Amino acid sequence: MALTSNVGRTDRLARGVLGTVLLVAAALTFSSGSTAIAAVAGIAGVVLIVTAATQFCGLYAVLGMSTCPADRA
Repeated sequence: MALTSNVGRTDRLARGVLGTVLLVAAALTFSSGSTAIAAVAGIAGVVLIVTAATQFCGLYAVLGMSTCPADRA
């Protein structure tokens, strides 16, 4: 199965920004002692950054969605 790009430019930018914010929040939360919340935020941040970097979202693929322009989908 080929990983066809299904994350468009705006979606990619939003995922990158939100992923970074979640990683920073995870680091700050971890330092204050709330490790469970930090772990969830950290994992979510990493997933968002990876999907932004690869331009592929597995959930979008399962649901048949794409935010790419029509010529790239």
